[in-house]
Amino acid sequence: MLNIINPDFMSLRELLLKGRSFNEILKQFAIDQADFTISDEETIISNSELLKRDFLRERIFIQGKSKNEIVNFFGTLHCNFLDNLAVFEIDGVERTAAA
Repeated sequence: MLNIINPDFMSLRELLLKGRSFNEILKQFAIDQADFTISDEETIISNSELLKRDFLRERIFIQGKSKNEIVNFFGTLHCNFLDNLAVFEIDGVERTAAA
């Protein structure tokens, strides 16, 4: 995903996948890297005021899908745009059987 305002900006998804801790979360819930979405990611990264900051702290919702269930993660995304790093701090998890 490319941001029109800042073409060098990595997507939030890419930033999270760079880190080992988020990959461990996906692994723990048997979610493939291709099978999760960040709610309102487009809105967050299209906000020119947010992109002017070096750091971002934003409450987000991530939905992941495994073979047997849908997992909803609620928490806070911490981004460091200077170093292209992101960490997701989980506040809660909701699991439901896949349809």
